[in-house]
Amino acid sequence: MAANKSRGKQQRYLCRDCKKTFIKDLGFWKMKHTENIITMCVDMYLSNLSSRKMRNQLKRHFGLKLSHETILRWVRKYIQKVQSYVDKLKPKLSGKVYADETEVDCENRSDIFWCAVDWDTRFINATLYSPKAQNVPDAIEFMKRVLKSGRPKFVQTDGLQQYRKAMRKVFWSPYKGNEVKHIANNVRLTKKHNVRIETVFMKIKDRVLDFRGFKAVWSAPILMAGIVLQHNFIEKHSTTGKVPCELAGIDTLKEDNRWLKLIELSSQLNLCKL
Repeated sequence: MAANKSRGKQQRYLCRDCKKTFIKDLGFWKMKHTENIITMCVDMYLSNLSSRKMRNQLKRHFGLKLSHETILRWVRKYIQKVQSYVDKLKPKLSGKVYADETEVDCENRSDIFWCAVDWDTRFINATLYSPKAQNVPDAIEFMKRVLKSGRPKFVQTDGLQQYRKAMRKVFWSPYKGNEVKHIANNVRLTKKHNVRIETVFMKIKDRVLDFRGFKAVWSAPILMAGIVLQHNFIEKHSTTGKVPCELAGIDTLKEDNRWLKLIELSSQLNLCKL
């Protein structure tokens, strides 16, 4: 056993080939604090608690002295680690896609966040963060990301012209019956909002407001990816009563601490490559 002041005893293993000992890395190698403290910080931050408030809670309840910058580093580190794992997963989706874009405040500039949701599962299956205004190349790239999770039955968007061009570019087919239907909902004409994606955007916008906007363009896409991970793999949907990944056939996360399980799974994937 190897001892660590904060994390306690760590199991040490012996390699039969080289005879050296090692500690299995499950995502927290050489971290000074426990797995539960770290994952709680990631979970609470992405759930709506600022890094400064999280720092204060840790000081009051656990006597831990951490800076809010440390908590942010944990959040960004484990978002990227888990993202590399979930990118390899293949969710089972219904193909009923609702897509939209929204403005996100970053460095006092309005960036654009493109997002697509599979309606039956509520699984966010494609996103794109862009520091540019809505444009055709970004719309095409966004639709290509939608296509990566499988050819949808239909895609519903608002009346933005860039969607029409992107749909023709990405989903056009010369074969009858292989086309992807594009439902363009022009709110000015129908007086009906694309509520099935707006409910997701409400959650995203609320969290960005808690951030008081993003402070750096390099960090913003990472934190947005974390919000998507929180939606897809951590929190139960208020309507379905289930986490979207469960409805999408990804049911390997049985534990209450889902962030811990995701980090362990992503670490095991890296161990398999060695």
